[in-house]
Amino acid sequence: MMIGVSVQALSCPVLSCPVLCSPVLSCPVLSCPVLSCPVLCSPVLSCPVLSCPAKPHVSVVLYVCVGVGLFPWLPMELLVVSSTTVTMTSASVAVEQRVRSVPLYSSVDFGRKWQLVHEAVTPNRFYWSVTGLDVESDFIHLEVNAADGRAQYVTCRAQSCSEANRHYPFSGYIETNSLVVQDDYMFIQVTSAGRAWYYVSYKREPFARIKLPKYSLPKDMHIISTDEGQVFAAVQEWNQNDTYNIYISDPQGIHFTLALENVRASRGLGGNSMIDLYEVAGIKGMLIANRKLENQVKTYVTYNKGRDWRLLQAPTTDLEGNSIHCVLPFCSLHLQLQMSENPYLSGSIITKSSAPGVIVATGNIGSELSYNNVGMFISSDAGNSWRQIFEEEHNVWFLDKGGALLAVKQPTVPTRHLWVSFDEGRQWDRHSFSMVPLFVDGVLVEPGIDNQIMTFFGHFSHRSEWQLIKIDYKSLFSKRCTDGDYQTWHLHNQGEPCVMGQKQIYMKRRPASSCMLGPGYSRVLSSEPCICRAHDFEW
Repeated sequence: MMIGVSVQALSCPVLSCPVLCSPVLSCPVLSCPVLSCPVLCSPVLSCPVLSCPAKPHVSVVLYVCVGVGLFPWLPMELLVVSSTTVTMTSASVAVEQRVRSVPLYSSVDFGRKWQLVHEAVTPNRFYWSVTGLDVESDFIHLEVNAADGRAQYVTCRAQSCSEANRHYPFSGYIETNSLVVQDDYMFIQVTSAGRAWYYVSYKREPFARIKLPKYSLPKDMHIISTDEGQVFAAVQEWNQNDTYNIYISDPQGIHFTLALENVRASRGLGGNSMIDLYEVAGIKGMLIANRKLENQVKTYVTYNKGRDWRLLQAPTTDLEGNSIHCVLPFCSLHLQLQMSENPYLSGSIITKSSAPGVIVATGNIGSELSYNNVGMFISSDAGNSWRQIFEEEHNVWFLDKGGALLAVKQPTVPTRHLWVSFDEGRQWDRHSFSMVPLFVDGVLVEPGIDNQIMTFFGHFSHRSEWQLIKIDYKSLFSKRCTDGDYQTWHLHNQGEPCVMGQKQIYMKRRPASSCMLGPGYSRVLSSEPCICRAHDFEW
């Protein structure tokens, strides 16, 4: 079946150069010999951004088209706090692969005018105010670098951040790249006598030293989440190289207890630590982790924030319906938990808060995690049972608030087809979206209550121009869903209905219905507290 598509093969005959297209904005991205420089796309406005040779002492300068002026900046990160207020980090000096500090600019008229906030901010270490904790809406938290290379924690208002208006909530110097501001918490790291010490501020109170168990000698810490008034942290001990231990805190984030040891870690493309711990969206307290023991990596799941962990039950049949003999604990399902470093590809595991209980992941069945003989698996009941949906790796996205699934083969293989499922992966319908096989570099599912548009971008060959394909998938649905198209589902953990102290009932679309979810659709039908039992208490 060929669904309605709009294909744009972009070109630039006047400039005699190929034209690419931004996956975020309808803004041309040019690469022009006439200009002798690549042209990128502004993350703020729909206008070209040129990357051109500049003065001899400046290796790269980007000119961002803002209003009627041109500003020589290299945008590194953009943060929008409201419809008009924007901050941007930029480099106006020679750019290296690893930039230690950059100027930070702020705009209150969406990019028409820019004001310097601070001249030396650590990239990716600036945060907007948190509602209910910081008084002013334009209050910002910064990690800044002094002339001697040491870092400090600074706060100020974005439009009035002169030295006289700056505040220093922590009196001393902090470790570079350590400031984290998240929900009710703020975190920093201090190194003293060769040992790392970690501090937390709860609800903007004075910083207190984090207390790990006495036997812990940490050399690295990552904040995983701060949901539900607790902190999940990954800590690498002095004797660990490719694993981390997972700890959970008290409400203040000071006292931590061990939740799981030896969770596997690897290095991303940028050298950052990638920890195999995945927080399932839409199910409070549910996490999936890959644990390394005796040179074997196995996948475990918890439904109570790490108090209890168990292996995943493998599917009972394969794609052909043949029985699979896989008995716990000798054999189980193992999942790859890497998040995609390309924001327009889904990664090896995907969940969505508007589709609680649905988990799609790449994995294998056996005694340990393997990257051979992998397939795609899905759970419709929050990991209690699993089914195989593909023999090959695919990228999968949620459509229609999670009511439908879209699957496309990995970008290493060109394809003309996409697959759509309306019954949580039990049946897949194939649709053609291109007359010629396309290497799919990414898919953007555009948000909006009544917006059923997805955009493919890719190329026919490694020498061809990029292609932009917009698909309106509204025609795939037969109608709007009505009450008769839904059924109820009870969240449980191997039959236990109390999960994180709640009995929760969700509303799902019936597998046979190919209807579109309405704008007022809500997944949670009811939620009520459970009666506490002996194992719910700490002794």
